[in-house]
Amino acid sequence: MTQDRTPVVAFHRLIPGIPAPTRADRSGLGGLPTRAYRFCDAVTTATGYGWHITSPLNFMLMWDGHEVLWTCDELENEWMPLGLGAVQYPHFRARFDEEVPEDIRGYSPPFLTGLPEAGVVQMWTGLFVRTAPGWSVLTRSPVNLPRPAAYEQFEGIVEFDKWFGPLFTNIRITRTDTPIEINQLRPILQVIPIPQFAYADPILNSATVSDAFTQWGDAEWDAYRESVVIPASAEEHQAGRYAADVRRARRNAGCPFAAMAAAREANETG
Repeated sequence: MTQDRTPVVAFHRLIPGIPAPTRADRSGLGGLPTRAYRFCDAVTTATGYGWHITSPLNFMLMWDGHEVLWTCDELENEWMPLGLGAVQYPHFRARFDEEVPEDIRGYSPPFLTGLPEAGVVQMWTGLFVRTAPGWSVLTRSPVNLPRPAAYEQFEGIVEFDKWFGPLFTNIRITRTDTPIEINQLRPILQVIPIPQFAYADPILNSATVSDAFTQWGDAEWDAYRESVVIPASAEEHQAGRYAADVRRARRNAGCPFAAMAAAREANETG
């Protein structure tokens, strides 16, 4: 990427001092099995795709089956009801109003918002996002990291090239009367860049299905021999053959932006 190219994703910190987004780690923060890390490019590529986002605050949630409660060190660990209301990041509202233009004062984004759905809370990361034209981000729980036992997160695709707004995640609590700790020791979110043509209807409607025994020709059977028969019949099994092949192909692939432009052109003319 050249120096003057617009970044695909630009993160903007509104809450001063919070952890910056970091490139997602292909080792799953050291948690992937050794064989997966060494030989399974499919796993490591998915794990390292995008950026990790850390919670801006260490805090706790609890759902009693009726309403959500929350607490943090600033509250001296006293549980406070969230209900369908919203709470600000500690001391942020005053700082926000000091720094922003006059007409924007009073409009600081909330840190936590109770949603109408039972046990669902929206958490703002403290970030705003802008993407390059034609790019979106997929937000989801961190890929291939162990899932928390007491909550899950909704996934979403946001077109931040059209909407300059807050990056948040929606958390659904799945256990009642269980304190849930969300801290900065592990990321809470993975943000993945996606070109918008990738989920356009012409692309998603263009998938095909074939029956191998009646429709495959020489090209498909030759590819089968290459990917299945030859490795299986080798005297010594070569672990990670696929990983080595795709990494070599990536090194020789040239500019990724040129490949993306070609794919977009094919979509527009298809």
